[in-house]
Amino acid sequence: MADKSSKQPENVPGKYYVDQTCVPCNDCIKEAPDLLQYSADESHIFVKKQPTTPNEEKQAKAAMAMCPVDAIGDDGE
Repeated sequence: MADKSSKQPENVPGKYYVDQTCVPCNDCIKEAPDLLQYSADESHIFVKKQPTTPNEEKQAKAAMAMCPVDAIGDDGE
């Protein structure tokens, strides 16, 4: 389960976040390319945009579900 106390600093404010356990496997970006992005040094991924449509919400949930290290969280904000 993602840890909201160790969120990546680049995450935009909102419900979804990526924590510091991220290992940039690229699978989540395939699920939500409009919402997630690699950091400048490609050492991790972060939430660049919070979902605003039902389709984007579905993508965010799919990315969270498939994360192999559970680094994507939903804190319900």
